[in-house]
Amino acid sequence: MYHSWLDHWDERRARRGEEGKKSTDFALDAERAFPGADKIASIEEFCALADQAVADPAFFDDPNVSVQGFERLDGWLKFPSDISTDIEQNNVVSAKITESGSFDQAMVIFHHWNATFRNRQIANFFSQRGITVVEIAMPYHFERSRPGSAHADYMLSPNLGRTIQSVRQAVLDGRKLIRWLKIEGYREISVLGMSLGSWVAGLLAAHDSAVSKASLFLTAGSLADMVWTGRATRLIRASLEPAIKLTELRRAWGPLNLENYADSLARPDLGLHVVLAKRDKVVLPELSERFMQRLKDAGARPNILELNCGHYSLAMPPYILLAGLSLKRFLSRADKSARQA
Repeated sequence: MYHSWLDHWDERRARRGEEGKKSTDFALDAERAFPGADKIASIEEFCALADQAVADPAFFDDPNVSVQGFERLDGWLKFPSDISTDIEQNNVVSAKITESGSFDQAMVIFHHWNATFRNRQIANFFSQRGITVVEIAMPYHFERSRPGSAHADYMLSPNLGRTIQSVRQAVLDGRKLIRWLKIEGYREISVLGMSLGSWVAGLLAAHDSAVSKASLFLTAGSLADMVWTGRATRLIRASLEPAIKLTELRRAWGPLNLENYADSLARPDLGLHVVLAKRDKVVLPELSERFMQRLKDAGARPNILELNCGHYSLAMPPYILLAGLSLKRFLSRADKSARQA
């Protein structure tokens, strides 16, 4: 009875999330996704460029290693993004810093898609336990929102190229922030990603050896499969389906598929923590299970917590408390313990 109520609660929450959303048109926009690419007109050409990006270890590298332009004031940090888009607000990154008084560890949080507020409770909880928390705004969210839009419909959409550009921008912004944190003197850097933010956190951890621990909430490997099957992305699928097959979308968004970077995520100096929801209708459990198996096959030993709740009801007690305590234990472990969890 309780879990039936929980399922209905998740469905009502999903419906509220759809309010005011409008479908947008399918587009390739390869020049946004792949810097220097010529304008292309076919899905096959786009997929060929995506295959090259998956094979390119530098695709998520930031060619600009400067940390110039950082401005810190009253607990806020602002700096220029190294990817320039046609939305001016999106080109400046903002982050809320909740200090711990210690330089032992900093945790960068990547929020969920269409987030409307930062999580003060999480920030305060961990800062009081010696971990400085930095809540970064992902592209087209919070202070970076597109004028006139109540949703971050530019970060994840049927525009294949802009979706890749947006996720890549989020990863590069995160890497730039981490360089700044290291310069500031923080000794250990962790990342926490929630739902769509877990893809960003996972990609960052796979490509940046400065990250020693990564916690992924409500995650899977294939972003294409998540969008195609998930409850929260039905409008995106409706625009995609007449124009592209799922097999093609998997190739097109291959650079965003965490399964393609399982070997990097399995590196011995990276601790992995994963929180999954058994009743998730947004990131289906079978997609998460496939990703977990891919990680294990690569030699990773992720610390996995599975809770009997849905995607949205993870935010309710007791589930969020259990997830928070599990994350606290993971972050407090020594590096060697975290790797062997």
